[in-house]
Amino acid sequence: MNNITVAGQLGRDAELRYMPNGDAVANFSVADSQGKDKPTIWWNCQLFGKRAESLSQYLTKGMSVTVTGNITQRTYQKDGAEKTAMEIRVGDVALQGGRKDDQSEQRQALQQRAPAPRQVPRQAPKGSQGSGFDDMDQDIPF
Repeated sequence: MNNITVAGQLGRDAELRYMPNGDAVANFSVADSQGKDKPTIWWNCQLFGKRAESLSQYLTKGMSVTVTGNITQRTYQKDGAEKTAMEIRVGDVALQGGRKDDQSEQRQALQQRAPAPRQVPRQAPKGSQGSGFDDMDQDIPF
């Protein structure tokens, strides 16, 4: 198998395009830092389908992500020479947080879309008079 998992920051905003058959493709790059004395590896990534459409707006430059997928290889011509590129066909992507500035638009948008947790007042079981720890042996019907 040629599976890979890469964690890093997006080097550019995701670019959403559509193939001739109508399927969505989001292209983006992830910087895989190997340490301060080693060069950064840039991975070109492709995310397909409905997830590409829904996630592309949140995949912006500087966002920390973890991508998992398959490595693909393609050849292309540049200046008359044949070149080879390694890319990740993304199977799963996880947003790890915002940009280095905590006021990113993505974080604010995600918080606005998420439903607020419902506050339910906590009630003591019938007949209890205190913290409830003394009544732990009582049978509670479910």
